[in-house]
Amino acid sequence: MGADRVLVTGASGFIAKHCIAELLRSGYAVRGTVRSMARRGEIEQAVARAGIASPRIALTEADLTADAGWTEAVQGCRFVLHVASPFPTSEPRHPDDLIKPARDGAVRVLNAAAAAGVERVVQTSSVIAILRSTRPDSQPRTEEDWTDLQNSNLSSYARSKTLAERAAWHEMQRLASVSSMTFCTVNPGVVLGPALDTALSTSHVLLRLLGRGVYPALPKLAYPVVDVRDVARHHVVALTHPNAPGQRWLSCNGTLSMRRIGALIVQALPDLRRKVPTIELPSTLVRLASHIDRNLESIRADVGRANLCDNSRSVEQLGMAFRSPEEAVTAAVLSLRELHVI
Repeated sequence: MGADRVLVTGASGFIAKHCIAELLRSGYAVRGTVRSMARRGEIEQAVARAGIASPRIALTEADLTADAGWTEAVQGCRFVLHVASPFPTSEPRHPDDLIKPARDGAVRVLNAAAAAGVERVVQTSSVIAILRSTRPDSQPRTEEDWTDLQNSNLSSYARSKTLAERAAWHEMQRLASVSSMTFCTVNPGVVLGPALDTALSTSHVLLRLLGRGVYPALPKLAYPVVDVRDVARHHVVALTHPNAPGQRWLSCNGTLSMRRIGALIVQALPDLRRKVPTIELPSTLVRLASHIDRNLESIRADVGRANLCDNSRSVEQLGMAFRSPEEAVTAAVLSLRELHVI
């Protein structure tokens, strides 16, 4: 009898590559979806860099925006990790450019998985679908919080992740009458940790820009942080853990300010001391500027907020152990130096 097969959607993404490595390390067979088979070499090299010798990964073409390919993708898979979702570095001109593929793609994957008899789907959501609830900012967020879609300051990305997760839970309710498939989400904070190649994630791009001295000053921002290796482990644990189904799982371990992240960059790479900014801009100024500069629109709702989260559900019910956020930043910075991009 062969190893259980897991489908990983969006296999060329940063989190997905680490998930593939963790799955292979745990003895699973892996099939990944890509929009172009030309990404095969990149994925295999990245997974090898994560410590998997001669990784064996089956790939198939499928796109979140179309039905074609998903029936074949899920065929013969016991589990699905639905990781694929667009994550831009700035606000798109049209919010639906993010919202439609994220929301419709989640529903598309769930229906294909249910039809194929998949046992469980774990979807990668985001802390951003939790942070903007209506509770006071001083209260740490838990999995019971949902981002308020009536908030006019929400970025398109925040809307896309919240709507995609809402749509997935709603679709699972509809599928319950015809399928025994179970479902849960993992909601990571800002995902750092080691980059595996130069196809950088949005979070790593930010570190590179800070390290290159692109920004003269920093907005007063703070975000929950998590190491990508822990996010990957979180997904794999959630595939089979009896406590996982029907739940959301926060994947983060402490909040760091942009100023603290800058200090950690310098601590890891002292030669960047003159480039990394240390001055924080007044929050009012940043909010005003965000109405003019599209690149600042996505952070408007976060300026000056504490953004605290409580990960105790994941620790106590799934047995997760998380690296410190400082370790996640340091590992990311050192990997970017090894890749010669910072």
